[in-house]
Amino acid sequence: MNRWLAALVLALLTAAPAFGDEAARETLRVGVDPAYPPFSEIDDADRLIGFDVDIALALCARMEVACAFVRQDWEELIPALRAGRFDAIVSSMSITEKRRRLVAFTDRYYSSGVRFVARKGSGFDPEHAAGRTVGAMRATIASDWLEDNRSKFAGIRLYDDQGALDRALIEGRLDAAFGDALGFWKWIESPEGAGFAYAGDTYRLDEGIGIAVRKEDEALRRRLNDAIRAILADGTYGKINARYFPFDIY
Repeated sequence: MNRWLAALVLALLTAAPAFGDEAARETLRVGVDPAYPPFSEIDDADRLIGFDVDIALALCARMEVACAFVRQDWEELIPALRAGRFDAIVSSMSITEKRRRLVAFTDRYYSSGVRFVARKGSGFDPEHAAGRTVGAMRATIASDWLEDNRSKFAGIRLYDDQGALDRALIEGRLDAAFGDALGFWKWIESPEGAGFAYAGDTYRLDEGIGIAVRKEDEALRRRLNDAIRAILADGTYGKINARYFPFDIY
């Protein structure tokens, strides 16, 4: 898709009324950061794919509405939601008290811990990391934790997306990366990440991964919760889970 056409599509989606409006009840606009495999990424045909995308489609089907996906950089997801650019964020967003000040969350739709990843044989130990430089994706629970524990490390570097974080680790600009354990899992299993492994224990820094909506959209939040429960009960969730992970992530 060329830039002009992409801009036109985005403008049309952005111009649509909010989900709560009477004229737009048949379409749910879903904000997604498209740079977080296996949860969301762009395939060779410029299609948005991944676990989050499949979950959003299943929830829309259960709610009998259409899904219109809006691609949005991670740091701008919450501001764009609050500005009305889309109606819900389905993009592996951790439920935290800090974010609850800005948005409302559904029940969780999966769970994950946060872990360090380092090159195999490097001897990196999170408990004894003085003199080491570590990195994380910007505006995440991992980056917040690193900032709160800055004195434990020689340096902290933050990156705009997971791909940039992975490259920094490969190129030796970091001694370790800190982030979502499931996001790292696929990368470690790939040829690119084969030389790396988890280091240290799993940190639990959130209340699970949920869907964010505007605080005033309580009716939508309840409908999404009903749909989450329904796809868990009827086996739809399990089938989606199995496409991406050989273990249960709920």
